[in-house]
Amino acid sequence: MSTLPRILRPLAVFLAVGIFTLGAGSAAVAANPAAHPDLAVATAAANDREGPQFYTGLLIDVSGAIDGDVYASGQSVTISGDITGDVIAAAQTITITGTVDGDVRLAGQDVSITGQVSRSGTVFASNFTVGDTGSFGDDVVGAAGRMSIEGEVGRDVVASVGRLLIEGSVGGSVTYVSDEDARIADGAVGGTIEHIETPQTPRVEVSPWAVFIGWFLGVFYALVALSLITLIAGLLFPRWLHRVTDQLVPSPWKALLVGFVASIAVPIALLFSAVTIIGAPLALAALLVWVLMILATFVYSAYYIGRLIFRGAQHPVIKALVGGMILIVALQIPWLNILVWLAMVFFGLGAQLLEIQRRRPWHLMPETTVAPQLPASATSEPTQPAGTAVAPEQPGSATPPQPPVGTIPRPPPPPGPTLP
Repeated sequence: MSTLPRILRPLAVFLAVGIFTLGAGSAAVAANPAAHPDLAVATAAANDREGPQFYTGLLIDVSGAIDGDVYASGQSVTISGDITGDVIAAAQTITITGTVDGDVRLAGQDVSITGQVSRSGTVFASNFTVGDTGSFGDDVVGAAGRMSIEGEVGRDVVASVGRLLIEGSVGGSVTYVSDEDARIADGAVGGTIEHIETPQTPRVEVSPWAVFIGWFLGVFYALVALSLITLIAGLLFPRWLHRVTDQLVPSPWKALLVGFVASIAVPIALLFSAVTIIGAPLALAALLVWVLMILATFVYSAYYIGRLIFRGAQHPVIKALVGGMILIVALQIPWLNILVWLAMVFFGLGAQLLEIQRRRPWHLMPETTVAPQLPASATSEPTQPAGTAVAPEQPGSATPPQPPVGTIPRPPPPPGPTLP
């Protein structure tokens, strides 16, 4: 009996889905019967009252005597006539007030039996009730959230239920699977009563050593993987690591503030861009870049910690590896790892954004070159020694102007043709 709930409960869910599907289809047929002539003919065939009878619709009431089986599906199905065969029905509400000489197989939300069923019943429902005037000649098998038997059951009851209430009489044994004990009146069951509790998933006890070994392996894996990442970054991008972390050396709090504001503003901006047709592709591309920047914060933070430890001219790989190991260990400490992770993300994002802002194309201006200035002695006129007479200038012998110091004199123009 341990496999009973595994079989009955999934089957009950499957049948319940079929009920609502058939109910929706029957509503469409009732609204437009001409669109489904096959179903209309099958329903009309019920007037023959012999052989298999098929019913579909919103509200179905099978009355009178029928010599054959009845198949019905709809929102509400009522069997108020005398059926010599079996009844197979699926609906939201199923009510049997007449007599059924064969078996009944029912699936619905609410199933009520106040008539007489000569043979067995298989019922899957949310609420299943056998009224004080209802009866089953043989067995009752089913699954229900709540099962109430106030009438008579000739033989056994086998059910998977949430709650079971028996105030009538059961000629055989009662076997039920439930988390709760059934409420059974004294002398209501002629045979034995067997309660099978719902099997619980066994709890596996984990030893503290297994937890420690798992934690150690996780730390070791993170140490090796992230160390390789920092090693590769230190080998391939040493200058970029140095430039980005330069933003943290003079003003780390500025980088922290920029990273904090960007962590709030950028996701909101990406969300608003994603809801537009034009901005959706750009938002996806920007989201990818943003995720990569967040992942890169570990490398920059590790390198910055290495710079703080090694003040000398150490190799960038050594700085990145040592800083990465310290950062990995700090991220494994409970409660402290939250603060370390937030600081890593905020400082790393702020440093990257500040470096990107500094490296803007319009921000990089060409450097202006300043010409070297000559000393004053080179540009001043030579002074005459004291007591030296200055020769007077002769008329007609004007001294040609001398070019400034430091310039190359232009050569005289070539002589032109002599005029006669």
